[in-house]
Amino acid sequence: MRHVRTFVVAVVGGTVLALGIALIVLPGPAFLVIPAGLAILAMEFAWARRWLRSARAVLVRRTGNESAPRKKITVQSARRSAGFLFRQMRRTLWPNGKHS
Repeated sequence: MRHVRTFVVAVVGGTVLALGIALIVLPGPAFLVIPAGLAILAMEFAWARRWLRSARAVLVRRTGNESAPRKKITVQSARRSAGFLFRQMRRTLWPNGKHS
């Protein structure tokens, strides 16, 4: 029975951890999913407990005195983003350039 539990924890935790790693490049909350996967894996594996401990230490240090630098949203960046979205929408709705 112990082996079954270890296997289930490894599969579920590994899947959640892999999803979190994929969310680093895909849109999604990777910073929430990766620790969740590590927490699941930490129920059975010592290496996951160590990684989770170090992740918590980094989080505490990061949220301590310093905050993440804010990105400035300028008029130029907003114009460029709006123009890009408009062009993509136009290309999607009218792929041949005809508006009929």
